[in-house]
Amino acid sequence: MTARPYVTGPGTFDNSTVAGILEYETPSLHIKNLPLLKPQLPPLNDTSFATTFAGRLRSLASAEFPAKVSQEVERRFFFTVGLGTSPCDRNALCQGPNETKFAASVSNVSFVLPLKALLGVHFAGQSSGVYSPNFPVSPLRWFNYMGSPPSNTAVGNGTKLVILAFNTSVEVGFGNYDPNSDPNRFNLVDPVERNAVGVPAGRWVAIRMIMNGCIVDSGVWFMHCHLEVHTSWGLKMAWLVLDGKLPNQKLLPPPSDLPKC
Repeated sequence: MTARPYVTGPGTFDNSTVAGILEYETPSLHIKNLPLLKPQLPPLNDTSFATTFAGRLRSLASAEFPAKVSQEVERRFFFTVGLGTSPCDRNALCQGPNETKFAASVSNVSFVLPLKALLGVHFAGQSSGVYSPNFPVSPLRWFNYMGSPPSNTAVGNGTKLVILAFNTSVEVGFGNYDPNSDPNRFNLVDPVERNAVGVPAGRWVAIRMIMNGCIVDSGVWFMHCHLEVHTSWGLKMAWLVLDGKLPNQKLLPPPSDLPKC
């Protein structure tokens, strides 16, 4: 078995190929003389191949492992993810275009980490001034996300959250998503339940989730890039799921031995 990364953007990374040998224990069969097959891997930036491969993944969707896909959606969001620029800090040397610094954003909002823990201030009812509950439900600046980028690459900054009631069914779309035609191609029968999803450059992805305690409990949940450097640039946002009505649907207090910052 062989594997290599899939990447569409610039950057330094290990682009070597990893290989492993899988052996089956079959005493009744003589397989030592069989030829060793080496698969032909696609190019590193083959978006079509990567998208096709990911689209073939399926869940078991059995009685033991059911695929609980929400057929109805109560809240819909349309996000964009990308790289942009912010003004350089005073007396700092920045390497971005026109002496700016690189920034990443979701829907043109580069997330700023607050000085106080979001979950803590939410539980204590002391969130005033720590964050704002007005994360945009759709992009503030529209353009062809699958075409050439805009000339203005400046992004906004802020600590903005999406506030959701418990048990809300949510759908999130990215890129040049068509809400009228694209849902007809959704797999609502046996999709893969995941905590990470790839968004190829110039493409889109749709996510459905239910804030009901099975997948997402009440509290604050980050949605962010899995690359730490991009997260530090602001490529993240947060959902705040409010308490439900039942006792097991409410946010638990912090443990007594929680370390203090």
